[in-house]
Amino acid sequence: MKLIGKFVDKNGTGYVNLRPEDDEDMWHLYNIIQQGDLVRAPAIRRIQSVSATGSTESHRVKLNLTIQVSRVEFSSSGAPSSAADQTPSPAGSSSAAPTTTSALHISGPVASENRHVKMGAFHTLDIESNRDIRIEKVDGWDSVALARVEEACVPGRGAEVGAVVCGEGTAAFCLLSQHMTLVTHRISVPIPRKASAPGTSQYEKAMAKFHAILYEAFVRHIPYTSPSLRAIVFASPGWVREGVFNAMITEAGRRGDKTLTKALREKTVKVHVSSAHVHSLVEVLKSPEIVAQLKETKFAREGIVLDKFFKMLGVDEMRAWYGPDHVRLAADRGAIGILLISDELFRASDPKLRKTYVELVEGVQQKGAEVVMFSSMHESGQQLNQLTGIAAILTFPLDVEVVEAEEREVREEERRQQETETLDGGGVG
Repeated sequence: MKLIGKFVDKNGTGYVNLRPEDDEDMWHLYNIIQQGDLVRAPAIRRIQSVSATGSTESHRVKLNLTIQVSRVEFSSSGAPSSAADQTPSPAGSSSAAPTTTSALHISGPVASENRHVKMGAFHTLDIESNRDIRIEKVDGWDSVALARVEEACVPGRGAEVGAVVCGEGTAAFCLLSQHMTLVTHRISVPIPRKASAPGTSQYEKAMAKFHAILYEAFVRHIPYTSPSLRAIVFASPGWVREGVFNAMITEAGRRGDKTLTKALREKTVKVHVSSAHVHSLVEVLKSPEIVAQLKETKFAREGIVLDKFFKMLGVDEMRAWYGPDHVRLAADRGAIGILLISDELFRASDPKLRKTYVELVEGVQQKGAEVVMFSSMHESGQQLNQLTGIAAILTFPLDVEVVEAEEREVREEERRQQETETLDGGGVG
């Protein structure tokens, strides 16, 4: 993401001009833009005009439109599944993964009139890469939104891990960046069981076909030549990953693809997982091999912190709280050491609800706690969302029942005081 222009005063009033460049930038915009914001971006509008003879003509006009956001929709790039749509690449070729495209659609009434579109007319902006977009927040920019803009504009980002999660005959190709996990492709090849194939010849032929298709898919969908890619992961139950890796090395050598051979030898990490499904990426990110290589990255930190929370929940549940109400109670007592919060909560359509989460984050940060913002496009973020999207690891144990009892006593005392003041006021009158 490129920051084209920015003017935000100390009260949060102002605008930001951004230029998205890839899928992750689209995801950032999805998290920055809220209902009620004013967004200006290029658009194509079909215009009808009536000629002097009474005939109607329709043509498309390119223009810049400003709308007041009523709905924001994001869809990540699809991952086609195939077993036979791969065409072999020329021997010795080194092809990188194509750029995937996510879709971001912003809908709402037109807020700035021009000669082609009337005020209040409904329009949907289709945000495109390398096209500038201006965002103005009617209620002002809060600290979370500004931090997101700053993070999105850090140069040199990109996919940091390419992962192939495979089983016998199945494979999912994934790219992990700071905020997103994209499943770029899937393949499935029927594999007969060894016991049902005499001499295992049918089994070996099927596995050879699977390895050939997997090789072609790998060079298309994993950007192994990218300097930002820090690891190539082969993950599987059993020993499938060993067979896949060896087949990749053999085929790359046969084709004379030195670039791929070097990338495989220098960046490959083989990890055992419990299943061949994409959700096993959580296990991959917790493995010691990956933690050692990627300990500075955001998504690795998410996996480590979530694992720490679940372990704390099992060992000392008084130091592992989750749910908005309970986490706020812990924050009021200055007990939070690490706050785990999903970016999904900041996309709340109710601005008051979003504001409460912003104030919670700012409050715990002022007290010295660490805040880990989880991306709901990562497996770890999806797990946190199943726990209401917010949790905390406390610095000292607190009994939930005792704290709730204290809160009830405080509310009861406040109610009695209000009744007393009401009676006193009535007596004076």
